[in-house]
Amino acid sequence: MNDRPIADYALLSDCHTAALVSRHGSVDWLCMPHFDSRSLFGRILGPQAGHWLIRPAGPSTQSRRYLERTMVLETTFRTPTGTLTVTDALASGPSRTGHDLGLHAPHLLLRVAHCTEGQVALEVEFAPRPEYGLVRPRLMSVDGGLRCHGGPDTLGLSCPYPLEITDMARCAPQLREGQYAGFALQHVPAGSHPAMWSQQEIRTHLKDTVAAWHAWSGHHQRYEGPWADLVDHSGRVLQSLTFQPTGAIVAAPTTSLPEEIGGVRNWDYRYSWVRDASFTLDALWVAACPYEAEQFFRWMAQAAAGDPDHHQDLQIMFGIRGERDLSERELPHLPGWRDSRPVRTGNGAWAQRQLDVYGELLAAFHKLRHHLHDADAHTRAFLTGLADTAAARWREKDQGIWEVRSEPQHFLYSKLMCWVALDRALDMAGELGAQERIPAWRRAREEIRTAVEQEGWSESAGAYTQAFGSDTLDASALMMAIVGFEAADTPRMRATIEAVRTRLTGPDGMVYRYLAADDGLPGEEGTFLLCTCWLAQALALAGDTEAARTVFERVAGCMNDVGLLAEEVEPATGELLGNFPQAFSHIGLVNAAWAIHQAESRAEPPAQSRPG
Repeated sequence: MNDRPIADYALLSDCHTAALVSRHGSVDWLCMPHFDSRSLFGRILGPQAGHWLIRPAGPSTQSRRYLERTMVLETTFRTPTGTLTVTDALASGPSRTGHDLGLHAPHLLLRVAHCTEGQVALEVEFAPRPEYGLVRPRLMSVDGGLRCHGGPDTLGLSCPYPLEITDMARCAPQLREGQYAGFALQHVPAGSHPAMWSQQEIRTHLKDTVAAWHAWSGHHQRYEGPWADLVDHSGRVLQSLTFQPTGAIVAAPTTSLPEEIGGVRNWDYRYSWVRDASFTLDALWVAACPYEAEQFFRWMAQAAAGDPDHHQDLQIMFGIRGERDLSERELPHLPGWRDSRPVRTGNGAWAQRQLDVYGELLAAFHKLRHHLHDADAHTRAFLTGLADTAAARWREKDQGIWEVRSEPQHFLYSKLMCWVALDRALDMAGELGAQERIPAWRRAREEIRTAVEQEGWSESAGAYTQAFGSDTLDASALMMAIVGFEAADTPRMRATIEAVRTRLTGPDGMVYRYLAADDGLPGEEGTFLLCTCWLAQALALAGDTEAARTVFERVAGCMNDVGLLAEEVEPATGELLGNFPQAFSHIGLVNAAWAIHQAESRAEPPAQSRPG
């Protein structure tokens, strides 16, 4: 069983896939060549699923950081005999502008050890286990390292030392002060021959990757406000979750890290949810000017194509290349993180109806439209169709934002986002060439407002609630203020904000999605970081910036040592839970920081002219 905390891991990305590296120098998660490929290293889900370890052989203490304005990780090990740094990166390939970050990625994991003081004995273990640990591949020594064959993967490990090969490859070299040892793992299609990289070539790939991230950060990141370092870093994390070939954005790079230790709420997040991706683009508007948004909207319009008359619902998630069938299955041979079973691949939510997605897509396009070139006819027709569908179907039941596996309901949030779809479409009707639809869209928007105000408010709960006719509180009601449906300082919204703050908040001050609701699943879950950020954002919109700052700082305090957030927090211990790192959480942090900054700017007295 892997008992290592989720917070012990750091993220690497080449904008094609991602790796998780523990603070002790072990790569315990890597899917190649893409986010949704079958894992090569999966020890985070079971000890038999593979790892790649580089660390000092004896006792050590560790500290780590990302190199400035990059997603290149540097871990420093201090031992009784010397100091070692290990620099890890997924090679991005060269990039001069940053806009093409990852375009030329060679599918290469780089690990460079450097003895900076004294001498250090290394411990190196290379144990690939393709197909989620089902395959024990054949390891063969070659000049410059080894080749690995088994299943659909061919791997090449470049290594400057002889390797002892059993069921894994090992070496234990000594490094003295000033010496480097570079390692590189390359994935190629089965039947191809991976290159063996020289020490100089490995360090050149690393240098190019650092430069590419610097170029991306330099061309994209312009945020000026409180918590700028956190916002900028979250922008890089969100960019790391973007699949460069299509512009799709994954919700997280992992599967089956649980929402409850030992529970069954374990899902595969390596796909592109319409909601999550739209929220990511919205956050990148703050954290990093989203030049690549146009690619995403083209991809989404293409992925959703095939129903020109909109007889079917918009699918709520797609594979990163646009796949629709994401059927869920279990991997019974894996015990899961801390015995949290089942481990799943695929995600059954792909077949759900979730009516909120129309509003999220249109809201993202509306905010970003001045950063986009003129939308082509296909994209305009796609967006117009989203508004038409929201107008036609808002009265219907669905599974809602939280993807409940119980019976469909009239979820307030879904109605709200149908209102958003129409509100934003009306504002863009001229740009979309849809002026003739304005009367119908306006009527539907007003009908939704009336229904939400009459049926979404509960007198007994004293708040807007989860669903029409329900008394169950749900943090998603905070979005009414955030999307502009109702001002945050009205009596009803203030009451809703206060209800969430006092009745949906755990003893640690973090917010649950909902409590005491039948969502069709056994067990419980932790507090939800995105919802806590929504509370901070709503408080800022209501003018209570001091309380908003307090809530925001609680979220920031949940980051691990390299600034990463999971989906949830275990209320009793503060431990991170869920897939990691989680786009939703970093989105919420960015938007809450921006809202607080804007509220404080509005509250500042106008500048006085300096006297004569």
